[in-house]
Amino acid sequence: MAKRKPARKKPKTVDRRKKVARKKPKTVARKKNVARKAPARRRPAPKPPSSRKAAPPKFRPGTITHTELASADPPATRTWCESVLGWKFGEAVPTPTGPYHMWRFDLGTGGGIRANNPPEVPGSIPYCEVADIRTTYVCFHDTGATEMIPPMQLPSGMGWIAVVAAPGGVAIGLWAMK
Repeated sequence: MAKRKPARKKPKTVDRRKKVARKKPKTVARKKNVARKAPARRRPAPKPPSSRKAAPPKFRPGTITHTELASADPPATRTWCESVLGWKFGEAVPTPTGPYHMWRFDLGTGGGIRANNPPEVPGSIPYCEVADIRTTYVCFHDTGATEMIPPMQLPSGMGWIAVVAAPGGVAIGLWAMK
């Protein structure tokens, strides 16, 4: 029998590049920020509109919250303001001197149009919100303003007003809840 030649082994190839032992970075277990859905909460049923109370308005000292326009023709002024300026008016409020046409803006300010009282000329009076009408009126007078209309209560719990003439003759109205 003939001897078989042993199978030739492939020579080992040596990788001549240096093997550098690399350190594996340490892994730190971190908590995953997974957004979790909050359990559904039932909202209480809304109350009927008649039982809801309006939140009291936020006090805004010195802010012009009302502007009064004294007009020789209040209905014409109202019509013009509606058509040109887009103001929204409510029903006119009857007063001893004639109807008072009030408007209100979404941001909580507004005003009214009334007939001027001669010798008063047509014009406007800005009303600034104050904390205490009597104290502010006295303070304004003591610092150089001239008395025009002393503090007076408005009907229907609408607060109090007063008017002074600032130095230079400019009328400034004051308004407060008390």
